[in-house]
Amino acid sequence: MQYAQKALLFLCVFSFASIAQAQKKQPKTKPVTVIKAAGDTSAPKTVTITSAFKPFLKNAAKVNFSAATPVIDSSRIPVNYQVPSQNLFFSYQPVAIKPLALAVDSGYEWTNHQYIKLGAGNFSSYYAEAGFSFGDGKHSITNIKGNFLTTTGHLFAQQANKWGLDVLSIFNSGTDHEWTTHAFYNTQTQYLYGFQPATIPYTKDDLLRQYNTVGFDIGMRNKMANAFGITYHPQFSFVRIANNLEANGYDVVLKLPVNKSFGKIYAFDLGLTADMSTASVPVISNSVELRNNLYYLNPSIQFNTPNVKVNAGIQPSWDNKSFSMLPNFTAEAKLSDASLMFQAGWVGYFQKNTFRSLVAFNPWIGSLASLKNTRIREQYVGVQGAAGDHLTFAGRFSLLNLNDQPLFVNDPGDGKTFIVAFEPEMKAIRVHGELGYTVQEKFSFLAAATYTSYNSLSVNAKPWGLLPLEATGTAKYKLLKDLQLKADVFLWDGAAYQDKSLQSFKSGAVADLNFGAEFTVIPRLNLWLQMNNLLNSNYQRWNQYPVLGFNVLGGVVYSFK
Repeated sequence: MQYAQKALLFLCVFSFASIAQAQKKQPKTKPVTVIKAAGDTSAPKTVTITSAFKPFLKNAAKVNFSAATPVIDSSRIPVNYQVPSQNLFFSYQPVAIKPLALAVDSGYEWTNHQYIKLGAGNFSSYYAEAGFSFGDGKHSITNIKGNFLTTTGHLFAQQANKWGLDVLSIFNSGTDHEWTTHAFYNTQTQYLYGFQPATIPYTKDDLLRQYNTVGFDIGMRNKMANAFGITYHPQFSFVRIANNLEANGYDVVLKLPVNKSFGKIYAFDLGLTADMSTASVPVISNSVELRNNLYYLNPSIQFNTPNVKVNAGIQPSWDNKSFSMLPNFTAEAKLSDASLMFQAGWVGYFQKNTFRSLVAFNPWIGSLASLKNTRIREQYVGVQGAAGDHLTFAGRFSLLNLNDQPLFVNDPGDGKTFIVAFEPEMKAIRVHGELGYTVQEKFSFLAAATYTSYNSLSVNAKPWGLLPLEATGTAKYKLLKDLQLKADVFLWDGAAYQDKSLQSFKSGAVADLNFGAEFTVIPRLNLWLQMNNLLNSNYQRWNQYPVLGFNVLGGVVYSFK
C-alpha cells in the first residue's frame, strides 16, 4: 500500500513536469487523468489542469523626467514706442535738427499773449505800441502789431510822426505744409527841414513829405522732404508806396526755390526769381514811368558733410534785358577738434533798387531820374567759431566790384533834397567782424564793425553818402529778478558830401549812446525808460539834417491774456 502511494505520488510529479514542458511547446493544454494502480481500493483521484496559455504585453518602462538647465535666449523682443507730439510751438511734425534757432520744448503750452505799451518824453514825443496774438500755436497762429510815434524838434519843421499796422499769420495745411501770410500798412510823415540858408520863407506845406506803404506777401513750404527728397518754398509779394506829391511805385516779386537731395551728402538746388518794379515820378505837369525788372536763376550742386560744405553754381541774370552770368561758389571747412570754421567764396548777386528801398535808406531823396540795380561781385575769406562756452566770433575780408551803386548828393539849390546818382563802376575793400558773449539769460553782449574803403570810381569823385566805418554794440543785463538793463552804442565815421559850390567835404565821426531799463511793478505791469543820444551830440547822418539832442521816453507796459 505504501509502495502504491509512493508510485502514485511520483507519477503525479512526473505528469506535472511533462505538462509544464508541453505548455512551452503548445499554446494550449488538455486535462490529464491519473489512472489508479491495480488493487488500489482508495477513491479514484483525477487531476485536471484547467489553466491555459494567455498572451500578454510586457509593461512599458516608465518615462522619468529629470530637471535640466534652460537654454539661454539672447534675442530681444522688439518693442516700438510712438509718442505723439503735444502742444508744439510752430512745429507740427518732427523735423531735422538745424543749428539756426533754439527749438521750443514740446512741453511748452502755448498761450496767447497781448500787451499795450505807452510812453511820453521830451521834444513833445508820444509813443504807443500794442500786440495781440490769436490761435493755438499748433495749427494756426496770428500776430497783430501796431505802433505810433510822434516828435517835434527845436528847428523849424523839424517834426515827424509815423504809425503802422502789421499782421502775420501761420497756418498748418495737413501734416506736411505750412502757409505764411503777411500784410502791413504804414504811414511816415516828415518835413524837409534841412534847407540852407535858414531864412528861405518856406511854409510847412511846401516841406511836407508823406509816404504811405501797403503790401502783402504769401508763402508755402513743405516742412519735410517728400518721398522724392524734394523741398520747395514758393513766395509771392506785392508792395505799393505813394507820397503826397503823386509819386508812387509798385514792387512785385515771385520766388520759386526747389531743393532735391541725393542721399545725405549731395543735393541740387534750383531757384527762379522774378522781381518787377515800376515808379511813376511827376515832372512839371507830366509824370515819368520808370521800369526796373530783374530775373535770374541760381542752379547749384551742394556737397554737405559734418565738416565740409561746398556749393558750386552759377546765376544767369537778366537785369532790364541786360544779360550777365554771376558766380556762386562757396566753401566751409570745420576743424574736427576745434569749434573753428573757415569760409571762402566767389559770389555774385544783385541789390534791387526801388522807390521804396531808396526812401527807406535816405528819406530825404528828391525826384528820381532813373532806376538801376546794383550788381555786386564779391570774393571773400572768413572765419567763425567759439572760444569756451560763452564767447563767439566771426570775421570776413572781402574784395568787391560794384556796378550802378546809388550815391546821394545834395541838390545844388538849397540842399534840402538829395539827388540819386548811380555810379557805373567802383571797387571796394571790406572788413567785417562780430563778437558775442553770453552768460545764460543774465548777461549778453553783441558787437559788430564794418570798414569799407571805396576806390576806383569812374564818374563821381567820392562815394557820396556812403559810410566808410560802422560799428554797433548792444548789451543786456538782468540785474535783479524784476529789473533788466539795456545799453546800445552806434559809432561811425562821417560820409563824404558836396556843398552847393561843388566842393567836397567829410562829416565828422559820430558816437551815439543809448540806455534803457524795465522794471516789474506787479506781475503784468512794467515800467520802462529809454534814453537816447546820452552825449547830446548834434551830429548829422545826412548833410544839413542834424538829429535831435538828448531825448528820453518813459511809460508803462501792461500784458494780459
